Amino acid sequence: MLPPDHPVPQPVRTASVFGRGPPDRSGAGPDRALHCLAMTRQRIMRAVGGLVLAAGLLAAAGPAAAAPAAVPRTGGTTPPAEFGTDWHDPLTAAPPVTRPATRSCEVTLAAAQFRDFTPYRGGYTPPTGCGTAWSKVVLRLEGKVKGRQYDRLGHLAVGGVEILRTSTPQPSPDGITWSVEKDVTRYRDTLGRPQPVEMLIGNVVNDTYTGVIDVRVTLTFYATGGRTGAADTPDRVLPVTGEALTTPRNAERILAEVYATGSGGGCEEYWYLTVPDPAPYSCKAAGGPNREVQISVDGRLAGIATPFPTVWTGGWSNPFLWYVTPAPRAFDVEPVVYDLTPFAAVLNDGRPHRIEVSVAGVPAGQAGWSTPANLLLWQDHGRTVVTGALTRHEQSDPANSSVHTPGTGHRVDTRAGHRLTTAGHLDTSHGRVTTTVTRTLAHTSAHRWTDGEDRDALTAAWTDRETVTTDRTTTHTDRTYTMDGETVLGADARLRTVLTLGDRIDSATHRAGHPTARHRRDHRYSGDATYTTGVPRDQRHAVGTTTERYRAYGSGGCHDRTVSTAQGTVTQDRRRC
Repeated sequence: MLPPDHPVPQPVRTASVFGRGPPDRSGAGPDRALHCLAMTRQRIMRAVGGLVLAAGLLAAAGPAAAAPAAVPRTGGTTPPAEFGTDWHDPLTAAPPVTRPATRSCEVTLAAAQFRDFTPYRGGYTPPTGCGTAWSKVVLRLEGKVKGRQYDRLGHLAVGGVEILRTSTPQPSPDGITWSVEKDVTRYRDTLGRPQPVEMLIGNVVNDTYTGVIDVRVTLTFYATGGRTGAADTPDRVLPVTGEALTTPRNAERILAEVYATGSGGGCEEYWYLTVPDPAPYSCKAAGGPNREVQISVDGRLAGIATPFPTVWTGGWSNPFLWYVTPAPRAFDVEPVVYDLTPFAAVLNDGRPHRIEVSVAGVPAGQAGWSTPANLLLWQDHGRTVVTGALTRHEQSDPANSSVHTPGTGHRVDTRAGHRLTTAGHLDTSHGRVTTTVTRTLAHTSAHRWTDGEDRDALTAAWTDRETVTTDRTTTHTDRTYTMDGETVLGADARLRTVLTLGDRIDSATHRAGHPTARHRRDHRYSGDATYTTGVPRDQRHAVGTTTERYRAYGSGGCHDRTVSTAQGTVTQDRRRC
């Protein structure tokens, strides 16, 4: 059910049988590998062979763009009795990026066909027709692929600053197209001058895996009538490379963003399913499935966060779940964001400092996580040097318990949590400002499986609660991620996966006790797909239904869209706002 340890040359790793369904192949098709759910780990290794996903690829707030639906707003077409050889182009229920009604200029950032692990390298020059201060900058990726291919991970960096991390859908033989949109206005500092560009979607193309991934990425700049651009964008954006970093001496607000993904195949791609010894399961981790993305300044813990449990477009052994609607965040991987303002006085001293990212819970010496990071700085334009102090640093002892209950049906129950509070003050041109950041993480899960792993189920929830107080303003952000699913391989070789996913974020800001802003995002996915394993495509008799609903509302307005599919056909596309 989980990834084999099949050795392949770097940078390719084997992908999970549980987590990634393979594409078409000649002969018995991908189901030959998926049938291994009922096998021991050694038999999986022999059967799976070439399941691959790019490893170590380096990638964003803002949802994936909703592709135009070729169906009425409140209904769809009658679905076929089972999947055929083609299906609707991928789309999501997430809202497109809003665009201002001002003059715009478009720049092509990258255009490439990815066949291997050769990155695209080019140059970027800012547009000349829309001024130098922009009200918004929107990135748009348009892709197409056909034939046989896996889902692949990719990244896009400008001047060393990662601005997009993405993954690809799995194609039909006839081919699909898809798009992703993202608001990248916060990278205005990077985009304001000529820069080198690097993009990579690692791929393998041969006689069996024929899908060449063809993408074009553009930036659209929207002019503003004033001399300044969009409000609340950082003055500087610096890539975190692992080397010592020297920042401007007048920073008064500092955020870090980390594009953290467990990926590249292997067990860390499905970290939420790992179990401790002596539990008899395919993937082991001494501490069980709990993971925590940590950032440190000069070796001192500065931020903690829960990684999002991303499911790629072949996940949970069943690509039929994802052909049309990807899981939340699969096309636009959002970064973990930390408020490091309490450490601003430390970083403002003019000396180089080491900022490092790590993932707690990963077995020693085991790869599988990518954590590229950027530092976003807001400067005090009234002072060249801002001084202050880090005044508080308190953390709880990390809690992490994974208990195995043996039996004909095995079970591992996990409970974990951690809390960190930091505080500091800065003497700015507008007075002393004190910032306190408290972040509290919690993880509960119940993992259940049978011998042979022909039945495997997980119910899990993660919470990541953050409070940032700056003088009279307090912002509370509550993040809740949920996963509830089961995969069963029956005696008739029919494999069924039933899965629900949740991605909810609630944020509220108060000033002097009065509410000033509120936002809620509730993104939910549910799917149920079944097919016959170990047979050619025309004998799989695959069926599958999915429903995705994305709701966002608050001070900025309302979005509520539901997309449902059956056998690759859109049966509902409904908007309620």
